[in-house]
Formats: sequence, structure tokens, C-alpha cells
Amino acid sequence: MNFHIAKTMQRFPNSIFGDLKAATIEAANNGQHIIDLSLGSPDMPPHEKIRHVLSEEAKKASSYGYTLTGTQNFYEAVARYYKRRSNVTLHAATDIIQTIGSQEGLVHLPVAFCDPGDIVLTTNPAYVAYDAGISLAGATSYYMPLEKEYDYLPNLAAIPEEVAKKARLLILNLPGNPVPAMPTESYFAEVVAFAKKYNIIVLHDAAYSEFYFEGDKPLSFLATPGAMDVGLEINSLSKSFSLAGTRIAYIAGNPHMIAVLKQLKSNLDFGIFEAIQTAAVTALDMAEEITDTLRTTFASRHRTLMTGLEELGWDVAPSNGGMFVWAKYPYPLSSEEMAFTLIREAGVVTVPGTAFGTAGEGYLRLALVQPEATLQQAVERLRDVTITA
Repeated sequence: MNFHIAKTMQRFPNSIFGDLKAATIEAANNGQHIIDLSLGSPDMPPHEKIRHVLSEEAKKASSYGYTLTGTQNFYEAVARYYKRRSNVTLHAATDIIQTIGSQEGLVHLPVAFCDPGDIVLTTNPAYVAYDAGISLAGATSYYMPLEKEYDYLPNLAAIPEEVAKKARLLILNLPGNPVPAMPTESYFAEVVAFAKKYNIIVLHDAAYSEFYFEGDKPLSFLATPGAMDVGLEINSLSKSFSLAGTRIAYIAGNPHMIAVLKQLKSNLDFGIFEAIQTAAVTALDMAEEITDTLRTTFASRHRTLMTGLEELGWDVAPSNGGMFVWAKYPYPLSSEEMAFTLIREAGVVTVPGTAFGTAGEGYLRLALVQPEATLQQAVERLRDVTITA
């Protein structure tokens, strides 16, 4: 059969992750013991109380109907969480919309606010879903570099005036993926002023908001004075609560923008399994207990991997949060060549920096998703690899 492929599909290149998976399988078949540091999929299980609630709720015959835009209990739990964590007041009925994981929310949001040809301000490097959503809307990405001299925060002052005037949306991710930069009060205040000046919607991706290693927790963008006037924050239970497979997240912020997203969502899906939503309520209400353990574990992993790579001569981006290490390696290979070489020669799976944008050339992203001893083993394997041009 000769079938037609939509031109829209040309906007979505093949993902590097499939090629990495194939190379990993080949290396394993050749006898390599694999240490996978590629995907940011939590290796720690959800708290037992969350699993218990999910199991009990799934047994109920009444749990299997459509939930449409979400349950009231879930929205109230999000509001309680924001009030406790960030002293942000959210109205459950108007200020929050549920999404089927943050990926779905990130990809669909530009459709609601951008017309074909509109400019979206995003970073280079950046999480891959941002460009996917921008492409789906037919909009155009304007890339803001993440540079060491600016603490890996986008330099808004460097955006040309004519670009800023045409921009509809600004996407930020702090702590970030792949670069785990941290926000500051002064930076978020600058973002709000910039958005108001140019009438730009801000979307802050806070997926790693509970991933900090010491000191103060990362700021919620919505805690910034004026932020509710200009923007939204998307957060997921995938990372902080090890609920990646349940696909539950939410967008919170400006009620008028949320209303637009509710209109869009009402045409896309019929909601998330009620048992998952009830388990998510337990997670949000237990957040402090659950995430304390998370931070202790990931802080130790981060120290082990960061210190080990630095001893090998790698230039590691400093961070106090996030789920990844972003590192520049000292070898004369492209990022893709380096990643595939490490799979073949060391059995260590990383992600080439160019998967996240052209500025990622010369870098690898390594996820903190293995026990500390395994991360140390990965460092030792990297030490033994001989790299030649």
C-alpha cells in the first residue's frame, strides 16, 4: 500500500534515544555489562504508602470511569502543596489544569498560545519536548544560549528587540535538563519584568523542583511578584515521587491561561485513571517526608559522579540540583561518537549533548539513576577507556 505521510512529520526528527538503545542491546549481546545513565527514569520505587493507595483504589469498581479534566481532590492537593512549599495561593477550580505527564502538557501548550510563524524563546541546549511542541504549533524557535559566564541562565538582555517584540512564549527550566542551573529571586524578577514589557507568556518547567542537594529549595516561579500575571508553571509527579509510569502532572498559574488550556484539553482526552489521581494526592500531601529521602540519596550520587568525572579531567557544570550531570569531556570526538564509543568500550550509556541542541556539542548528559556504588564503577570504566581521534 502506498500511503501518504503528513508534512508535519518532517518537523519531528528520529530520536537519538532509539539509536542508543539499539547500540546498548548490541553491546550487551557482545558480553558488555551495561551501566545505563541515559534516561532520567527514577530507579527508586514510589513510597509504599503511595503504592498501597494505588493498589486499593484500583480494586474499586467505581474507579474506572472517565475523569475528564481531573478530580477536585487532586486539584486541592496541588493547591495545598504549593501553599506549604512556596507560600503560593492557588485556587483549585481556576488556577490548575491536569496533564497526562509533563511531556503531554509541554508539547500541547504551544498549540494553545502560538500561531504558525510566531516566535517562542527557548534555550540551547534544552529538553527535547520544547521543540516538539513548538513545531507542532508551527511556531519558530529562537534559541537562547546557556553560558557559564551567566551561570547557565538565559541572558534575556541579549535577545534582540525585534525578536522580543514578536515572541509569544518564553520557556524556562530551572533546575534544568540537561543543564542543572538553579533560579534566583532576582532572575525570576527579571523574567517577570521582561514578560510584561513584551507581553510574553512565561512557561516554567519545574519538573526537578524537589531535586536540590543542600540549602534552600529551588524557587517556584509563581512565588515571584507578578508571575501569576504573566505565566504558568508545569510540574510532574514523575521525578519527585517516582511515578513516571503513571503519567500525571499539572500546569498552574494565570487563571485566564488555564481556562484556554482547559478548552484545549477538553478536546484531547478524557482524563487520568482515578486511582492514579488518588495516589497522587497521597504523594503531594506526604511530599516533605518523601522528598527528604530523595534529596539525601541524589546528593550523594551527585557528589560521587561529579567528583569522579572531574578527577578524569572532565569539565562538569556546577550544580546544586537536578537529576543529571552535564559534562564536557576532554577528547577529540563529537558528542555522538563519544556516546557510542563509551557504550561499546565501557558499557556506560550516556546521552550526547547534541540531542538537546547544537550547543551541546562536546558534552554528555549523565543521569543519576544508579546506586552510588554503580556510579563509582562507571567512573572507573571511563578511566580505563582509551580515546583516540
